[in-house]
Amino acid sequence: MIRGSCHCGAVRFEVELSEGLDSAGRCDCSLCARRGAVAVSAPLDGIRFIAGEDKLTLYQFGTKTAEHYFCSICGIYTHHRRRSDPNEIGVNLACLEGHTPFLPEVVVHDGVHHPNDGPSGDVGVLRFERFGGEP
Repeated sequence: MIRGSCHCGAVRFEVELSEGLDSAGRCDCSLCARRGAVAVSAPLDGIRFIAGEDKLTLYQFGTKTAEHYFCSICGIYTHHRRRSDPNEIGVNLACLEGHTPFLPEVVVHDGVHHPNDGPSGDVGVLRFERFGGEP
């Protein structure tokens, strides 16, 4: 279990990731492109709230299938229930203790052409290279 929280700490949780950091990815749908978060996968029952579940705000758009959750105090996106697999959640990697979203490479998934709407797949990769080569 990995502990996580929003920026202000009002929302605190523990999560068990399905594939560790191997599932890290970004999406290019209209919301994710603006949000810019790197998400990692967990089963729907893999998250347990320690505090502040009542501080979460739900945002939905389009088909209103996906459920995007944000802290109502600091505004940080913590996790979402996926449209592509409602039994799975995406968790904001930046909210997890001891982890950073600045991975060497992050796959970008095609959210403009959603898998539930027809052919889609991966559309690219984002690369992060630290100046000076320091880790």
